[in-house]
Amino acid sequence: MLELLIAIFNGISIGSVLLMAALGLAIVFGLMGVINLAHGELMMLGAYTTFVVQNVLKGWGDSWFEVYIFLALPAAFLVAALAGLILEKGVIRYLYGRPLETLLATWGVSLILRQFVRSVNGSIAMGIGVFCCLFFGGLFLLRRRRNWERIKKWAIPTIGSLSLAMAIFKILLLVNLGNKALTKPWFSARNVDVTAPVWLQGGLPLGDFQIPSARIFIIILTLLCLIGTYWFLHRSQWGLRIRAVTQNRTMSACLGVRTSQVDGLTFALGSGLAGIAGCAVTLLGSVGPNTGQNYIVDTFIVVVVGGVGNLLGTIVAAMGIGTLDYLIGSKTLVPMLVGVEPWESFFDFFGTTSMSKVIVFALIIAFLQIKPAGMFPQKGRTSEL
Repeated sequence: MLELLIAIFNGISIGSVLLMAALGLAIVFGLMGVINLAHGELMMLGAYTTFVVQNVLKGWGDSWFEVYIFLALPAAFLVAALAGLILEKGVIRYLYGRPLETLLATWGVSLILRQFVRSVNGSIAMGIGVFCCLFFGGLFLLRRRRNWERIKKWAIPTIGSLSLAMAIFKILLLVNLGNKALTKPWFSARNVDVTAPVWLQGGLPLGDFQIPSARIFIIILTLLCLIGTYWFLHRSQWGLRIRAVTQNRTMSACLGVRTSQVDGLTFALGSGLAGIAGCAVTLLGSVGPNTGQNYIVDTFIVVVVGGVGNLLGTIVAAMGIGTLDYLIGSKTLVPMLVGVEPWESFFDFFGTTSMSKVIVFALIIAFLQIKPAGMFPQKGRTSEL
Protein backbone atom coordinates (compact mmCIF):
# COMPACT_ATOMS: atom_id res chain seq x y z
CA MET A 1 0.00 0.00 0.00
CA LEU A 2 2.86 2.40 0.77
CA GLU A 3 4.47 1.63 -2.59
CA LEU A 4 1.13 2.33 -4.27
CA LEU A 5 0.85 5.70 -2.49
CA ILE A 6 4.38 6.64 -3.59
CA ALA A 7 3.53 5.69 -7.18
CA ILE A 8 0.34 7.78 -7.05
CA PHE A 9 2.39 10.71 -5.75
CA ASN A 10 4.87 10.36 -8.64
CA GLY A 11 1.97 10.16 -11.09
CA ILE A 12 0.47 13.33 -9.62
CA SER A 13 3.81 15.12 -10.09
CA ILE A 14 3.86 14.08 -13.77
CA GLY A 15 0.23 15.14 -14.07
CA SER A 16 1.20 18.50 -12.56
CA VAL A 17 3.59 19.15 -15.46
CA LEU A 18 0.85 18.16 -17.92
CA LEU A 19 -1.55 20.46 -16.09
CA MET A 20 0.76 23.48 -16.33
CA ALA A 21 1.22 22.91 -20.06
CA ALA A 22 -2.48 22.13 -20.62
CA LEU A 23 -3.59 25.26 -18.75
CA GLY A 24 -2.07 27.51 -21.40
CA LEU A 25 -3.34 25.32 -24.22
CA ALA A 26 -6.86 25.23 -22.75
CA ILE A 27 -6.95 29.03 -22.45
CA VAL A 28 -5.75 29.55 -26.04
CA PHE A 29 -7.93 26.82 -27.53
CA GLY A 30 -10.96 27.90 -25.53
CA LEU A 31 -10.68 31.56 -26.53
CA MET A 32 -9.46 31.45 -30.13
CA GLY A 33 -10.07 27.87 -31.23
CA VAL A 34 -6.41 27.66 -32.32
CA ILE A 35 -4.71 24.25 -32.32
CA ASN A 36 -1.15 25.28 -31.57
CA LEU A 37 1.22 22.44 -32.46
CA ALA A 38 4.17 24.62 -31.42
CA HIS A 39 3.04 24.58 -27.78
CA GLY A 40 5.53 21.83 -26.96
CA GLU A 41 8.37 23.90 -28.41
CA LEU A 42 7.36 26.77 -26.11
CA MET A 43 7.89 24.33 -23.23
CA MET A 44 11.27 23.53 -24.74
CA LEU A 45 12.19 27.24 -24.81
CA GLY A 46 11.33 27.48 -21.12
CA ALA A 47 13.54 24.47 -20.38
CA TYR A 48 16.51 25.93 -22.26
CA THR A 49 15.98 29.29 -20.57
CA THR A 50 16.31 27.48 -17.23
CA PHE A 51 19.54 25.86 -18.48
CA VAL A 52 20.98 29.26 -19.47
CA VAL A 53 20.01 30.90 -16.17
CA GLN A 54 21.58 28.01 -14.27
CA ASN A 55 24.89 28.33 -16.13
CA VAL A 56 24.99 32.10 -15.67
CA LEU A 57 24.33 31.99 -11.93
CA LYS A 58 26.68 29.03 -11.45
CA GLY A 59 29.55 31.36 -12.30
CA TRP A 60 28.39 33.85 -9.66
CA GLY A 61 28.94 31.45 -6.77
CA ASP A 62 27.18 28.71 -4.82
CA SER A 63 24.86 31.10 -3.00
CA TRP A 64 23.39 32.32 -6.31
CA PHE A 65 23.21 28.80 -7.73
CA GLU A 66 21.00 27.67 -4.85
CA VAL A 67 18.32 30.21 -5.81
CA TYR A 68 18.62 30.09 -9.59
CA ILE A 69 15.27 28.29 -9.90
CA PHE A 70 13.43 31.36 -8.57
CA LEU A 71 15.05 33.51 -11.28
CA ALA A 72 14.61 30.85 -13.97
CA LEU A 73 10.82 30.64 -13.47
CA PRO A 74 10.01 34.28 -14.40
CA ALA A 75 12.70 34.20 -17.12
CA ALA A 76 11.15 31.07 -18.68
CA PHE A 77 7.69 32.65 -18.48
CA LEU A 78 8.84 35.85 -20.19
CA VAL A 79 10.83 34.12 -22.95
CA ALA A 80 7.99 31.73 -23.81
CA ALA A 81 5.38 34.52 -23.55
CA LEU A 82 7.40 36.74 -25.90
CA ALA A 83 7.79 33.87 -28.38
CA GLY A 84 4.04 33.20 -28.20
CA LEU A 85 3.22 36.88 -28.70
CA ILE A 86 5.46 37.04 -31.78
CA LEU A 87 3.83 33.85 -33.09
CA GLU A 88 0.34 35.29 -32.61
CA LYS A 89 1.12 38.68 -34.12
CA GLY A 90 3.25 37.36 -36.97
CA VAL A 91 1.40 34.21 -38.04
CA ILE A 92 -1.79 33.19 -36.24
CA ARG A 93 -3.63 36.52 -36.39
CA TYR A 94 -3.81 36.15 -40.19
CA LEU A 95 -5.24 32.62 -40.00
CA TYR A 96 -8.21 32.95 -37.63
CA GLY A 97 -11.17 30.91 -38.82
CA ARG A 98 -8.92 28.65 -40.93
CA PRO A 99 -8.08 25.69 -38.66
CA LEU A 100 -6.26 23.61 -41.26
CA GLU A 101 -3.92 26.45 -42.23
CA THR A 102 -3.33 27.25 -38.55
CA LEU A 103 -2.50 23.60 -37.86
CA LEU A 104 0.05 23.48 -40.67
CA ALA A 105 1.54 26.88 -39.80
CA THR A 106 2.10 26.05 -36.13
CA TRP A 107 3.55 22.66 -37.09
CA GLY A 108 6.02 24.49 -39.35
CA VAL A 109 6.87 26.87 -36.51
CA SER A 110 7.56 23.89 -34.22
CA LEU A 111 10.03 22.49 -36.77
CA ILE A 112 11.71 25.89 -37.09
CA LEU A 113 12.08 26.28 -33.31
CA ARG A 114 13.57 22.82 -32.94
CA GLN A 115 16.11 23.44 -35.68
CA PHE A 116 16.81 26.91 -34.27
CA VAL A 117 17.79 25.44 -30.90
CA ARG A 118 20.06 22.91 -32.61
CA SER A 119 21.82 25.50 -34.78
CA VAL A 120 21.72 28.84 -32.95
CA ASN A 121 25.10 30.50 -32.45
CA GLY A 122 26.55 33.97 -32.10
CA SER A 123 26.32 34.83 -35.80
CA ILE A 124 22.66 33.78 -36.04
CA ALA A 125 21.83 35.75 -32.88
CA MET A 126 23.50 38.86 -34.32
CA GLY A 127 21.62 38.37 -37.59
CA ILE A 128 18.32 38.20 -35.72
CA GLY A 129 19.26 41.39 -33.89
CA VAL A 130 19.99 43.14 -37.21
CA PHE A 131 16.65 42.00 -38.64
CA CYS A 132 14.69 43.22 -35.59
CA CYS A 133 16.42 46.62 -35.57
CA LEU A 134 15.88 47.23 -39.29
CA PHE A 135 12.34 45.85 -39.50
CA PHE A 136 10.81 47.35 -36.37
CA GLY A 137 12.81 50.56 -36.74
CA GLY A 138 11.54 50.98 -40.29
CA LEU A 139 7.96 50.32 -39.22
CA PHE A 140 8.29 52.86 -36.41
CA LEU A 141 9.43 55.56 -38.84
CA LEU A 142 6.82 54.79 -41.48
CA ARG A 143 3.95 54.71 -38.99
CA ARG A 144 4.60 58.39 -38.35
CA ARG A 145 3.67 59.22 -41.93
CA ARG A 146 0.18 60.44 -42.62
CA ASN A 147 -0.33 58.09 -45.57
CA TRP A 148 0.65 54.99 -43.55
CA GLU A 149 -2.74 53.29 -43.98
CA ARG A 150 -2.42 53.64 -47.75
CA ILE A 151 1.12 52.32 -48.09
CA LYS A 152 1.27 49.65 -45.36
CA LYS A 153 0.09 46.85 -47.69
CA TRP A 154 3.31 47.06 -49.70
CA ALA A 155 5.55 48.73 -47.11
CA ILE A 156 5.50 45.86 -44.58
CA PRO A 157 6.56 43.10 -47.02
CA THR A 158 9.15 45.43 -48.59
CA ILE A 159 10.74 46.31 -45.25
CA GLY A 160 10.58 42.69 -44.17
CA SER A 161 12.32 41.45 -47.33
CA LEU A 162 15.07 44.08 -47.14
CA SER A 163 15.64 43.46 -43.43
CA LEU A 164 15.81 39.69 -43.98
CA ALA A 165 18.30 40.14 -46.84
CA MET A 166 20.53 42.36 -44.68
CA ALA A 167 20.35 39.87 -41.78
CA ILE A 168 21.32 36.93 -44.02
CA PHE A 169 24.20 38.98 -45.47
CA LYS A 170 25.38 39.74 -41.94
CA ILE A 171 25.28 36.06 -40.96
CA LEU A 172 27.19 34.97 -44.08
CA LEU A 173 29.77 37.70 -43.51
CA LEU A 174 30.38 36.53 -39.93
CA VAL A 175 30.61 32.89 -41.04
CA ASN A 176 33.19 33.74 -43.72
CA LEU A 177 35.33 35.50 -41.12
CA GLY A 178 35.96 32.08 -39.59
CA ASN A 179 35.49 33.14 -35.97
CA LYS A 180 34.84 29.86 -34.12
CA ALA A 181 33.36 31.69 -31.13
CA LEU A 182 30.58 33.05 -33.37
CA THR A 183 29.93 29.88 -35.37
CA LYS A 184 29.97 27.31 -32.54
CA PRO A 185 26.42 26.14 -31.67
CA TRP A 186 25.25 27.14 -28.22
CA PHE A 187 23.27 23.97 -27.51
CA SER A 188 23.60 21.53 -30.46
CA ALA A 189 21.29 18.53 -30.93
CA ARG A 190 22.42 16.75 -27.75
CA ASN A 191 20.41 16.84 -24.57
CA VAL A 192 21.60 19.10 -21.77
CA ASP A 193 21.42 18.45 -18.05
CA VAL A 194 20.03 20.94 -15.57
CA THR A 195 21.30 20.41 -12.04
CA ALA A 196 18.73 21.05 -9.34
CA PRO A 197 19.78 23.09 -6.29
CA VAL A 198 21.00 21.06 -3.32
CA TRP A 199 17.77 21.66 -1.39
CA LEU A 200 15.80 20.02 -4.24
CA GLN A 201 18.06 16.99 -4.63
CA GLY A 202 17.03 15.21 -1.46
CA GLY A 203 13.67 14.01 -0.28
CA LEU A 204 11.35 13.35 2.61
CA PRO A 205 11.72 9.84 4.13
CA LEU A 206 8.54 7.80 4.28
CA GLY A 207 9.15 4.31 5.58
CA ASP A 208 11.51 2.49 3.23
CA PHE A 209 10.83 5.05 0.51
CA GLN A 210 11.71 8.67 -0.11
CA ILE A 211 9.51 11.37 -1.61
CA PRO A 212 11.70 13.48 -3.95
CA SER A 213 11.81 17.15 -3.02
CA ALA A 214 11.82 18.10 -6.72
CA ARG A 215 8.42 16.48 -7.26
CA ILE A 216 7.02 18.21 -4.16
CA PHE A 217 8.28 21.50 -5.58
CA ILE A 218 6.59 20.78 -8.92
CA ILE A 219 3.24 20.10 -7.24
CA ILE A 220 3.48 23.32 -5.19
CA LEU A 221 4.44 25.26 -8.33
CA THR A 222 1.40 23.84 -10.14
CA LEU A 223 -0.90 24.90 -7.31
CA LEU A 224 0.52 28.44 -7.45
CA CYS A 225 0.02 28.55 -11.23
CA LEU A 226 -3.58 27.38 -10.79
CA ILE A 227 -4.30 30.02 -8.16
CA GLY A 228 -2.63 32.73 -10.23
CA THR A 229 -4.48 31.76 -13.40
CA TYR A 230 -7.83 31.62 -11.60
CA TRP A 231 -7.22 35.02 -9.98
CA PHE A 232 -6.18 36.58 -13.28
CA LEU A 233 -9.21 35.24 -15.17
CA HIS A 234 -11.81 36.02 -12.48
CA ARG A 235 -10.45 38.98 -10.49
CA SER A 236 -8.68 41.24 -13.01
CA GLN A 237 -9.95 43.56 -15.73
CA TRP A 238 -8.03 41.72 -18.45
CA GLY A 239 -9.43 38.44 -17.20
CA LEU A 240 -12.93 39.89 -17.53
CA ARG A 241 -12.14 40.89 -21.11
CA ILE A 242 -10.78 37.43 -21.89
CA ARG A 243 -13.92 35.73 -20.54
CA ALA A 244 -16.13 38.18 -22.42
CA VAL A 245 -14.37 37.53 -25.73
CA THR A 246 -14.52 33.78 -25.08
CA GLN A 247 -18.30 33.92 -24.63
CA ASN A 248 -19.16 36.35 -27.43
CA ARG A 249 -16.41 37.93 -29.52
CA THR A 250 -18.72 40.06 -31.69
CA MET A 251 -20.63 41.57 -28.77
CA SER A 252 -17.39 42.25 -26.88
CA ALA A 253 -16.01 44.14 -29.87
CA CYS A 254 -19.22 46.19 -30.08
CA LEU A 255 -18.81 47.14 -26.39
CA GLY A 256 -15.31 48.51 -27.01
CA VAL A 257 -13.12 45.55 -26.12
CA ARG A 258 -10.08 45.41 -28.38
CA THR A 259 -10.23 41.76 -29.33
CA SER A 260 -6.84 41.83 -31.07
CA GLN A 261 -5.15 42.89 -27.82
CA VAL A 262 -7.06 40.24 -25.90
CA ASP A 263 -5.93 37.59 -28.40
CA GLY A 264 -2.31 38.64 -28.08
CA LEU A 265 -2.41 38.74 -24.27
CA THR A 266 -4.17 35.38 -24.06
CA PHE A 267 -1.66 33.73 -26.37
CA ALA A 268 1.22 35.25 -24.39
CA LEU A 269 -0.30 34.02 -21.10
CA GLY A 270 -0.80 30.48 -22.43
CA SER A 271 2.72 30.43 -23.85
CA GLY A 272 4.18 31.71 -20.58
CA LEU A 273 2.52 28.88 -18.68
CA ALA A 274 4.11 26.45 -21.15
CA GLY A 275 7.47 28.07 -20.35
CA ILE A 276 6.94 27.46 -16.63
CA ALA A 277 6.06 23.83 -17.43
CA GLY A 278 9.34 23.58 -19.35
CA CYS A 279 11.18 24.87 -16.29
CA ALA A 280 9.51 22.16 -14.20
CA VAL A 281 10.48 19.48 -16.75
CA THR A 282 14.17 20.22 -16.14
CA LEU A 283 13.76 18.90 -12.59
CA LEU A 284 12.65 15.51 -13.92
CA GLY A 285 15.49 14.82 -16.39
CA SER A 286 17.63 16.14 -19.23
CA VAL A 287 16.14 18.35 -21.93
CA GLY A 288 16.75 18.62 -25.65
CA PRO A 289 15.27 20.01 -28.87
CA ASN A 290 12.61 17.27 -28.90
CA THR A 291 11.55 17.71 -25.27
CA GLY A 292 8.27 19.37 -26.19
CA GLN A 293 7.25 16.48 -28.45
CA ASN A 294 7.25 14.15 -25.45
CA TYR A 295 4.44 16.17 -23.85
CA ILE A 296 2.45 17.79 -26.65
CA VAL A 297 0.24 14.74 -27.42
CA ASP A 298 -0.60 14.16 -23.76
CA THR A 299 -1.30 17.87 -23.33
CA PHE A 300 -3.82 17.93 -26.16
CA ILE A 301 -5.46 14.79 -24.78
CA VAL A 302 -5.82 16.46 -21.37
CA VAL A 303 -7.57 19.46 -22.96
CA VAL A 304 -9.94 17.28 -25.01
CA VAL A 305 -10.80 14.85 -22.22
CA GLY A 306 -11.35 17.61 -19.66
CA GLY A 307 -13.50 19.70 -21.97
CA VAL A 308 -12.17 22.52 -24.12
CA GLY A 309 -11.67 25.70 -22.12
CA ASN A 310 -12.81 24.19 -18.80
CA LEU A 311 -10.37 24.73 -15.93
CA LEU A 312 -11.81 22.06 -13.62
CA GLY A 313 -11.90 19.48 -16.40
CA THR A 314 -8.28 20.22 -17.28
CA ILE A 315 -7.22 19.63 -13.66
CA VAL A 316 -9.09 16.32 -13.34
CA ALA A 317 -7.93 15.03 -16.72
CA ALA A 318 -4.26 15.94 -16.16
CA MET A 319 -4.09 14.28 -12.75
CA GLY A 320 -5.99 11.21 -13.92
CA ILE A 321 -3.94 10.65 -17.08
CA GLY A 322 -0.60 11.33 -15.38
CA THR A 323 -1.35 9.00 -12.47
CA LEU A 324 -2.78 6.20 -14.61
CA ASP A 325 0.14 6.37 -17.04
CA TYR A 326 2.69 6.11 -14.22
CA LEU A 327 0.88 3.34 -12.35
CA ILE A 328 0.78 1.13 -15.44
CA GLY A 329 4.24 2.01 -16.77
CA SER A 330 6.01 1.43 -13.44
CA LYS A 331 4.37 -1.99 -12.89
CA THR A 332 3.12 -0.82 -9.50
CA LEU A 333 -0.14 -2.73 -9.93
CA VAL A 334 1.54 -6.08 -10.69
CA PRO A 335 2.46 -7.05 -7.05
CA MET A 336 -1.10 -6.31 -5.98
CA LEU A 337 -2.48 -8.71 -8.61
CA VAL A 338 -0.29 -11.74 -7.92
CA GLY A 339 -2.38 -14.83 -8.57
CA VAL A 340 -5.20 -12.82 -10.12
CA GLU A 341 -5.30 -13.95 -13.70
CA PRO A 342 -5.52 -12.67 -16.43
CA TRP A 343 -4.92 -9.21 -14.95
CA GLU A 344 -1.48 -10.06 -13.54
CA SER A 345 -0.17 -11.15 -16.96
CA PHE A 346 -1.90 -8.25 -18.66
CA PHE A 347 -0.32 -5.52 -16.50
CA ASP A 348 3.02 -7.33 -16.48
CA PHE A 349 3.11 -7.26 -20.31
CA PHE A 350 1.98 -3.64 -20.61
CA GLY A 351 4.16 -2.44 -17.71
CA THR A 352 6.50 -0.33 -19.86
CA THR A 353 6.52 3.36 -20.63
CA SER A 354 5.53 2.92 -24.28
CA MET A 355 2.95 0.18 -23.77
CA SER A 356 1.33 2.03 -20.87
CA LYS A 357 0.53 4.86 -23.26
CA VAL A 358 -1.22 2.35 -25.52
CA ILE A 359 -3.57 1.40 -22.68
CA VAL A 360 -4.16 5.02 -21.68
CA PHE A 361 -4.91 6.05 -25.27
CA ALA A 362 -7.27 3.10 -25.70
CA LEU A 363 -9.15 4.08 -22.53
CA ILE A 364 -9.35 7.69 -23.71
CA ILE A 365 -10.72 6.62 -27.10
CA ALA A 366 -13.36 4.52 -25.36
CA PHE A 367 -14.22 7.44 -23.06
CA LEU A 368 -14.59 9.87 -25.97
CA GLN A 369 -16.99 7.47 -27.66
CA ILE A 370 -19.28 7.96 -24.67
CA LYS A 371 -18.60 11.67 -24.02
CA PRO A 372 -17.09 13.20 -27.18
CA ALA A 373 -17.19 16.72 -25.71
CA GLY A 374 -15.13 15.72 -22.65
CA MET A 375 -15.96 15.46 -18.96
CA PHE A 376 -17.13 19.07 -18.64
CA PRO A 377 -18.38 20.21 -22.07
CA GLN A 378 -19.16 23.82 -22.84
CA LYS A 379 -22.76 24.86 -22.50
CA GLY A 380 -24.74 27.66 -24.01
CA ARG A 381 -23.97 29.68 -27.13
CA THR A 382 -20.22 28.97 -27.13
CA SER A 383 -20.86 25.22 -27.53
CA GLU A 384 -22.78 25.90 -30.74
CA LEU A 385 -20.05 27.96 -32.42
